[in-house]
Amino acid sequence: MELKAANNGSYPRISDDDQRHRQAYAKLDSKEIAWDDFEKVQDEVTRDAIEEQAKAGLDIVTDGQIRWYDPVSHIARNLEGCEINGLLRFFDTNFYFRQPVIKGKISRRDSLAKEYRFASGVSSKPVKQVITGPYTEAKLSINNSKADFRALVDEFAKVIAQEVKDLAGAGAKFVQIDEPAILKKPADFAILEKAVKKISAAKGGIELSLCTYFGDAAPLYKKLVTLPVDTLSFDFTYSPSLPDLIAEKGCEKNLGLGIIDGRNTRLDDKDNVLAKIVKIMPAVEGETIYIMPSCGIGDYLPRGTAFKKLQIVAETTEKARQMK
Repeated sequence: MELKAANNGSYPRISDDDQRHRQAYAKLDSKEIAWDDFEKVQDEVTRDAIEEQAKAGLDIVTDGQIRWYDPVSHIARNLEGCEINGLLRFFDTNFYFRQPVIKGKISRRDSLAKEYRFASGVSSKPVKQVITGPYTEAKLSINNSKADFRALVDEFAKVIAQEVKDLAGAGAKFVQIDEPAILKKPADFAILEKAVKKISAAKGGIELSLCTYFGDAAPLYKKLVTLPVDTLSFDFTYSPSLPDLIAEKGCEKNLGLGIIDGRNTRLDDKDNVLAKIVKIMPAVEGETIYIMPSCGIGDYLPRGTAFKKLQIVAETTEKARQMK
């Protein structure tokens, strides 16, 4: 079994001394620059985010989701049959997303594969592509189409399965599907399961991960481990009983341990983090354990703090390796 240090998802676009992305967005909005000029800035900031993750000591990085306005509308704004509406709070955070409005049958205009190709081309480390999952996309959208909720989830699943197939063709090895919304309504598990099966059938050689956060995954743990994914990732800051549960029940899959608090600026106690890792390690039968922040850190932490959090991820991973 391997232990790897990984990012969960996003990484901060700006810092006190780097306002390039914010300034470029303002110029784009006022039509002082064209979209191609803005994309060049996004390329630069994405490259820097990837380099900082590598510098922190991670084994697996993301593109930082620098191009994402938010976790929900980034997927939806590239869909036919969908419009982007006003702002809505993202779960219990102080972050807001633009809510999609589904007008009719949805289909893709573009693919995330080009974002992956750029990120992997400038990264010295393997890049994990993150995608918000079909259940969460549907749950956080306004459905003004003729499809009922189950059918809408299925439509999103078809779109995301196409994304995963394209990513496999682009050479992606790691894809993470984020499904935080299922923790708010566990009774919908069968709907999620059907969607995940559709995506899994398109994954090819990709290591497919399902990630939950902002809720306690312990009540759904027995069901989640039955899903046809290679890796399950959890937010342990919301699931204090999860280390004991995994230690008792075990896990046949790879496991992502979201143990570093991705929303709290207080730096995590390394000894406490290490104790949780060591407790869980013997129960994991999968090939890999990923040590990660509990969620994407791009919208919740200052950049300097985010970097320090990733250093803690790397340092505790290395200590845990030494204790195997």
